[in-house]
Amino acid sequence: MMPVPYKSTPVFDESTLPDAIRSAHNTKAGVWGLLVMLEGEVDLVFHDPRRIVRATPAQPAPIAPQAVHHVETDGPMQMKVEFYREHPLGASA
Repeated sequence: MMPVPYKSTPVFDESTLPDAIRSAHNTKAGVWGLLVMLEGEVDLVFHDPRRIVRATPAQPAPIAPQAVHHVETDGPMQMKVEFYREHPLGASA
């Protein structure tokens, strides 16, 4: 059975995505994020080690607890972030 999110952000588009998500930030210890694309694509940029993950509607992007990251947009999109207490895709941490 897949994990269920305990919280979710509102849906953001390219003009409403907060600066806090566009800038370096991280989740708390024990909190997983899942960047879910409803439309379009974004780059999820991890800082250490530097890695870029392209998130699409078919390919959500998991965010490990405390991983410093930010989101980069380059066109129309709609996204939200869901929060979990375990790996959101059911994989082992």
